[in-house]
Amino acid sequence: MTDHDGVSSRGLAAAADAPSLPADRDAVRTALVEWYEADHREFPWRRTTDPYEILVSEVMSQQTQLDRVVPAWEDFLERWPTAAALADADRSDVVAFWSDHSLGYNNRAKYLHEAATQVGTEYGGEFPESPGELQELMGVGPYTANAVASFAFNAGDAVVDTNVKRVLYRAFEEIHNADDPNYETVANALMPPGESRIWNNAIMELGGVACGKNPRCDEAGCPWREWCHAYQTGDFTAPDVPTQPSFEGSRRQFRGRIVRVLSNHEEMDLDTLGHKIRVDYTPEGEHGREWLRGLLSDLADDELLEVEESDDETITRLG
Repeated sequence: MTDHDGVSSRGLAAAADAPSLPADRDAVRTALVEWYEADHREFPWRRTTDPYEILVSEVMSQQTQLDRVVPAWEDFLERWPTAAALADADRSDVVAFWSDHSLGYNNRAKYLHEAATQVGTEYGGEFPESPGELQELMGVGPYTANAVASFAFNAGDAVVDTNVKRVLYRAFEEIHNADDPNYETVANALMPPGESRIWNNAIMELGGVACGKNPRCDEAGCPWREWCHAYQTGDFTAPDVPTQPSFEGSRRQFRGRIVRVLSNHEEMDLDTLGHKIRVDYTPEGEHGREWLRGLLSDLADDELLEVEESDDETITRLG
């Protein structure tokens, strides 16, 4: 359900009862959206707002890798370009297509065909727009309905799937430490009102590119490093990552240690910091000043700290 401004009632409720995280929520929102808009994976269904095309992509994407979905999605739409065309097709042909393209359970093909028929017979050929109405279509559950409402009509709530839960759990200490975190409340509180299309694409991209089971925080330029609990502490566990990914001894681990140490000090000289973050620090050794300067340079490039060089001393402080 949405109001006249396109803001979901669920989103309004979340905003009214928003958890106290993060304090600079607008900055968090802006950082994520700008990161997504600057560069993201180019899937063809991200270039359309046609609800039929988006529904096909969502159904195909269930338990199928996205790179494999692309050619199947394009072939499917070439053969049945509209919901009306799919409804007119022989169901056995749709099921055969599904099987030939290894798209998983054939029941999904049957449900998709039936949903296309419903659009014609029950909705006059026009897709319903709200998540609740979309769930009336055969085989369309809450997640798929919300995705179609978001990406086709910009009228959805925040998407909460496994990837999004992983991102929220790692990013925010309040979620990480909660016994039974309310992901949906947090996700809807974070989402800018009435911006479900760009927001859901962006946060799903974050989970798929930067914050996977094996995180690529710096490599992918994660926009939330400044706020991220996992990045600062080195604890990258998550609901679907019960044990640490490859992390011990990594540069990512020591970047997190640097931020954590400096958060408790106004500033620190190079060698004092080195001894704080690893017991085998030796100024002229393998893990010495040159190694540490490389880590500091990475963090300075990310605008997380400042490095002040003089003739005989290097001082660093959080930015």
